Amino acid sequence: VQLQASGGGLVQAGGSLRLSCAASGRTFSRYSMGWFRQAPGKEREFVSAINWSGGTTNHAESVKGRFTISRDNAKNTVYLQMNGLIPEDTAVYYCAADIQESVSSWSRDYDYWGQGTLVTVSS
Repeated sequence: VQLQASGGGLVQAGGSLRLSCAASGRTFSRYSMGWFRQAPGKEREFVSAINWSGGTTNHAESVKGRFTISRDNAKNTVYLQMNGLIPEDTAVYYCAADIQESVSSWSRDYDYWGQGTLVTVSS
């Protein structure tokens, strides 16, 4: 599966963005999907994940209550709605696909990765 992330940009603190990740292939609904991010000089970290059906989600503590992950299997797309953005959210955001039915927070569990989209939050 090929993944294409989009929707990043520059936003002021307190603002919102919605990231999208479009997947190719007919088996999108069989993949769990995740979002990770990597800030300059830091390691990649988990943000959110969602299972095949969208019925189970997992969010990092740092984004709980602010970010929401969702998916539309008919459109082969997963979304990350980000509200209440803070400068610490500045990073390149990556979407990833996991063939297992899980909402793993471990990057090593994911089989396919998109190219990333940059989110910059100004103070």
